[in-house]
Amino acid sequence: MSLKRNHPKNSRFTKQRLIAACFGSWLSLVSIGEVYAQQQNQVEAFKPFVVRDIRVEGLQRTEPGTVFTYLPIKVGETVDAQKITEALRALYATGFFKDVRIEAEGQDLIVTIAERPAIASITFEGLKEFEKEVVLKALKEVGLADSRIFDRSLLERAEQELKRQYLSRGKYAVQITTTVTPLERNRVAINFSIIEGETAKIREINIIGAKAYPESELLDLFELTTPTWMSWYTKSDQYSRQKLTADLEKLRSFYQDRGYLDYAIDSTQVSISPNKENIYLTITQSEGNRYLISSVKAVGEFIVPEEEIRKLIKIAPGQDFSRAKVNETIKAITERLGKEGYAFANVNAAPDVNREKRLVGFTLFVDPGRRVYVRKVNITGNVKSRDEVVRQDTRQIEGGWYDADKIKLSRERLMRTDFFKQVDIQTPPVPGTNDQVDANVNVEEKSTGSFQIGAGFSSYEKLTLSGSISQNNLFGSGKNATLAVNTSKINTLYSLSYTDPYYTVNGVSIGYDAYYKTFNSASLDWLSTYKTLSGGGGIRFGYPLSETSSMNLGFTIDSTNINLSGASTTTLTDSAGTYTYPNVPYNIYNFTQKYGSTNTSLISSAGWRLNSFDSNIMPTKGNRFAVGGEVGSPPGSIAYYKLSYQQQHFVPLTPKNKLIAMANINLGYGQGIGDKVYPFYKNYYGGGIGSVRGYKPGTVGPQATNPNGSTSYIGGNEIATGNFEFQGPFPGLGDTMRWNVFYDVGYVGATGSAAPGCYPGMTCNPTNNTVATSVGLGMSWVSPVGPLKFSLGYPVGAGPGAQKQPFQFTMGSAF
Repeated sequence: MSLKRNHPKNSRFTKQRLIAACFGSWLSLVSIGEVYAQQQNQVEAFKPFVVRDIRVEGLQRTEPGTVFTYLPIKVGETVDAQKITEALRALYATGFFKDVRIEAEGQDLIVTIAERPAIASITFEGLKEFEKEVVLKALKEVGLADSRIFDRSLLERAEQELKRQYLSRGKYAVQITTTVTPLERNRVAINFSIIEGETAKIREINIIGAKAYPESELLDLFELTTPTWMSWYTKSDQYSRQKLTADLEKLRSFYQDRGYLDYAIDSTQVSISPNKENIYLTITQSEGNRYLISSVKAVGEFIVPEEEIRKLIKIAPGQDFSRAKVNETIKAITERLGKEGYAFANVNAAPDVNREKRLVGFTLFVDPGRRVYVRKVNITGNVKSRDEVVRQDTRQIEGGWYDADKIKLSRERLMRTDFFKQVDIQTPPVPGTNDQVDANVNVEEKSTGSFQIGAGFSSYEKLTLSGSISQNNLFGSGKNATLAVNTSKINTLYSLSYTDPYYTVNGVSIGYDAYYKTFNSASLDWLSTYKTLSGGGGIRFGYPLSETSSMNLGFTIDSTNINLSGASTTTLTDSAGTYTYPNVPYNIYNFTQKYGSTNTSLISSAGWRLNSFDSNIMPTKGNRFAVGGEVGSPPGSIAYYKLSYQQQHFVPLTPKNKLIAMANINLGYGQGIGDKVYPFYKNYYGGGIGSVRGYKPGTVGPQATNPNGSTSYIGGNEIATGNFEFQGPFPGLGDTMRWNVFYDVGYVGATGSAAPGCYPGMTCNPTNNTVATSVGLGMSWVSPVGPLKFSLGYPVGAGPGAQKQPFQFTMGSAF
């Protein structure tokens, strides 16, 4: 192929092409040196002349304009040996060509090109460990992809990187063979043939030099293990240098936290069997002697009373040396000084070692440095949330003294909003000053909208569904709006709520609620036939008492209609005569006879709440308390009160929260005021995943006998439930998924005006209360589609009539 170039004005030389020329394949640059060696005589033989025409030969895929763009010689210019050398350098530097020759024919310049081949396809054979698309994407990032210029050096580098990835997965016997097949039109096909082999397993871990503690106790510290029944999931039997380094640090900390100041790891050997399927680890250590602490002194400028500093010291004479306690002491003193504004306080623990007596003394040098204040609070990362939404929960203020506690509290409060995946607060010094810092609050937002559904199965209701849709950060304003719907066979609920958590600048919140709900028992043969329809709306206020507690006050107008027309009837006779009654419990019939079928009341509520959880989704520590009460009063004819108490604790039992204890207590009591009857539709019900797991919702509690002899569950005005769990994360999944072992206990009773009662002329034996217990296994998962909870409960004991439902779950989806 021969091409001519007569019009240099059509040439374009852009910045992008310049970059491509400068940063082409390094092999092409090496080729320039070969040009000097192979064509030196040819270049020196050039005699200067004016270029009349330029011809390019040998092109197959490359456009001639590309060559003319990079060629630093134009028609009409005088060319000499130096310009020929520059032209060769420029064309090789593009990386497009494997051979370039420039010759003169009269006053014509002939550029002969041999193009590098292009990649037509990349295929894999035997690839199982990795997804093909993922590998192709990684190859593309290093320059190997369809239609790219083929560079063997890149291919070799890609092959080595792929092999390294296999080695990181424990496949030490992997064999990778690359084949480059030439195709028509100067193209090549690349094939990776892979024999992955078996994953190597750790067969033995030996610790040489273990005297003070059994080797088995030390190996329990390691994340790396020999194969176990969970190894297929945890991959703990696959060797990893990073995991081994972490395990060795655990081993070192174990000894140094128990007095072994001179403990050292002498060597670590990793060997692999000839077939590359078995790995053996040998760790050689020197325990040294055990040291006691002889003395502890604190010197320097304390700023705060010395007694406070001494209370923060975790080590004392006579104790075993512990590196962890020394570090805790340094951290505690530093944080205490940080509360007073000394952001750059420095505490050093200088040891005085007496190896003969095996004693070590510590002198704590306390240097508070300068007191600093916060110049600015900078908010970053909030794409949707407004700045004021972040600032309203940031307790460190601009212009105030730096306070480490307020920085920590700011992060905790921002995480409790549940608007953010991560909150990071840095306090870098202001350049040019020694007493100022900026508080840089960086947030990573999360989906704050949710679609929540719950489900359960039983032989009675089959599938029961409920759901809600909510937005906790409406339009980035920090306000909440929720629409809830329940679609079970017996309950229908529509509710709409709106909350502004910062209605005033001092944190007073305001909320509005509206609801419409129906209850229809007609589809259940274990509940009497009646219907209730309720509707209402209200307003509520919240007032913060502290950073973790608040008071709330609310007022609601509620109207409830009771419909017994769908119930069958039964005729009963006593000494006073013959009567026809609906087949519903006596307490329901009695209530409608006294107060009619429709009742409207003003419900006033008040409560106190405290929440110190470190997370509202997956807490690991902290408490939550809630005490509340409501009173129903005229304009209707009913009058009642209702009290509630809820307390929940999370306590980590092991480091890194591998085992957590949880206790949850719920108490409730209601009763009519004066001679008024307690409204049956305000009753508590027990059973289900939010109460006593393993039992069908609503069936733990009192039962009443209907006039036709059938039995109905009526709930009660008293409830007490307790849930006790041991929780832990699944290995390798962080804290997004937890298992739990639980014990649940619950009581529901009906006393006073809420007691079931009996119809005149009927013989009945109502059950006024029921206690139920269960044990089981559960799982919580913050999944990509939202939070999920599963439970498999085994009922241990319950009063008569409580119905079993072993498997229960709730699930949701975030958007």
